[in-house]
Amino acid sequence: MNIIPVDKVNIFREDESIIEQPVVVDLAKHAGIKKILIIKWSSMGDVVISTAIMQDIRVAFPHAELHLNAMQPWHNMFANDPRFNKVWTIDLRKSERGWRGIKRWLGLAKQEQYDLIIDLQTNDRTKFLLALLRLIGGAPQYLLGNYPVFPYTIRQQSVEQTHAISLMRRSLAAIGVPALTRTPVLYNTQADIEQAKTILVKHQLDVESFAVLLPGSHAAGRTKRWGVNHFADLAKALNARGISRIVLIGGIDETEDCDRIAAYYPDFIINLCGQTLLLALPEIYRHAKMIIGNDTGTAHLAAAAQRPVLVICGPTDPRRVKPLGSQVIAIQADIACRSCYKKTCIHHSCMKNLAVDKVMENLGVYLET
Repeated sequence: MNIIPVDKVNIFREDESIIEQPVVVDLAKHAGIKKILIIKWSSMGDVVISTAIMQDIRVAFPHAELHLNAMQPWHNMFANDPRFNKVWTIDLRKSERGWRGIKRWLGLAKQEQYDLIIDLQTNDRTKFLLALLRLIGGAPQYLLGNYPVFPYTIRQQSVEQTHAISLMRRSLAAIGVPALTRTPVLYNTQADIEQAKTILVKHQLDVESFAVLLPGSHAAGRTKRWGVNHFADLAKALNARGISRIVLIGGIDETEDCDRIAAYYPDFIINLCGQTLLLALPEIYRHAKMIIGNDTGTAHLAAAAQRPVLVICGPTDPRRVKPLGSQVIAIQADIACRSCYKKTCIHHSCMKNLAVDKVMENLGVYLET
C-alpha cells in the first residue's frame, strides 16, 4: 500500500466572483409569466443549495404562482415553505417507476399549463420528461435548464463543470434573474422548532457552548469520511480548548460511526445520531459555536444556520461541493490524487493522513472568539 503523506492543506472560501452571463430573454420583466414550475429532485446537499436559487426566483417573480416538483424524501423540506403554491412529487424511482409514473408526471405537468419551467436538476431523466412534454404539446414556450441543450428553449452560454450554485445562477442570469441570495433559505415547521428546543434544554446546550460534528456521509460515499479515530481525537482537542459539549449528528447510515465516536468520551459527547428531524438541525446548529463535518448533506443544512462551518473534503472537489456562505470554509489535503471521486481507495491518503492538528489550525479563529 502506497501511503501518500500530507504536508499541506488547501483552504477554500466563498467564491464572490461576478456571474457573467448575457440576458437571453428578460423573463423577470415579462408580464406573461404567471405560473412557474421548478424541478429539483436530489441530492440532499444540492436540494439545500438550490433553496437559495428558489429564493431568487420568488423575488424576481413576486406575483407568479410558483410550483415545485420535488422527489422523496427531500420534498419534506418544503412542507412549510411559503414560497410555493404547490409542491408535488411522483416517485419515479420506486413506487411509480416506469411508464406509469412517466405518464402521470406528463399529465400533471401538461394540466398545470406552466408559462415557464426551470429545471434545476437537468439530468437525463428530466431532459427525457421535458422532451416528451414538448412532443405531446404540453410544454411552455420557455424551458430553462442548467445547460444549453435539447429540450431547453433558452440557450444560455455553456460553462465548464463548476459549483452547482454557480451553474444555476448563470442559468437564471440568462432570463434576467439576479443572484441575490448568498445562503440556503429553509422554512421549518413548529414541530421542528419544538424538537430542537427540547434537545437543547435536555442536554443543557447553552448558546455557543458546544460544537457539532458530522462524521458520516451517505453509505455509497464512504471515501468521503474522515474516520472515527480522527473525529474522536478532534472531539478531545475541542474539549481541551474549552468546548464543553460535542454533539454528533447523523442519519441511519452513520449510526455505527457515531456510536463508536461517542464511546471514546461519553462524559462530554452527546450522540444525537438518528434522533432529529431534518429541519430541526438548523435550529440546533444556530446555537453551536461551530460545525465540523465531511462533505455530506447535513453540512449544507449547517450553512443555512449561518454559523461557522468547516467541511473536510478529500475525494470530492471543494470548488464544486462546498456549502454556501461566507462563514463556511472547506479544507483538502494537497496531494496529487485529490478530488478523484472514487468510491473505493486502497490507501485513502487524502482523508487518513489529514491530521487533527491541520483541522484545529483552521478552527483557531473560531475557538478564540
